[in-house]
Amino acid sequence: MTTSLGIDRAIQIDESARDLLFREARTANAFTDEPVTDEQLEAIYELVKWAPTSMNTQPLRIVVLRSEEAKARLVPLLAEGNRAKTASAPAVALLAADVDFHDELPKVFPHVPGARDLFSDEDARTGTAELNAGLQIGYLILGIRAVGLAAGPMTGFDAEAVTEEFFPDGRHRVLVAVNIGRPAENAWLDRLPRLDYDEVVTTL
Repeated sequence: MTTSLGIDRAIQIDESARDLLFREARTANAFTDEPVTDEQLEAIYELVKWAPTSMNTQPLRIVVLRSEEAKARLVPLLAEGNRAKTASAPAVALLAADVDFHDELPKVFPHVPGARDLFSDEDARTGTAELNAGLQIGYLILGIRAVGLAAGPMTGFDAEAVTEEFFPDGRHRVLVAVNIGRPAENAWLDRLPRLDYDEVVTTL
């Protein structure tokens, strides 16, 4: 079994970065009223955009709700347990997969001129969009933590209704909503157990 010293040597970021991004980071359920700024949102995206995606598809699209009016449109579409914390969050990011991501391939995958035509089947394209947007969502949570904010990701909502409300063109699929802000006092639940390495990883 690898020793803790061996693990420490293998990890290339320092202790404070490990804590900020992983070990001490928690899902927030309560937030202060400190605003989330444009600069913070742009800084988050500057990290998110480097997420790996198949053929550099980058299908994630984000709508950020900061006004009380915008959040009021969302809150009734959430599960009961998610409403109060979302209403109190300074910002809520709706994370959607763009079904028409292939229209951007001439820009983001220019070395294969016919790349767009590889995604003519919409059902297959939708699966690709959702899978790769999911990869980007993981990066977004880390990006939120990296700028010193807390993330509260949620899937407890009427996805079809949220999509219709905020992406009415019908070409997007909302996957996750993330509350963003400074955590308030007592923002966390007790940390739940994690599976150990040997329970998850098989080496052949």
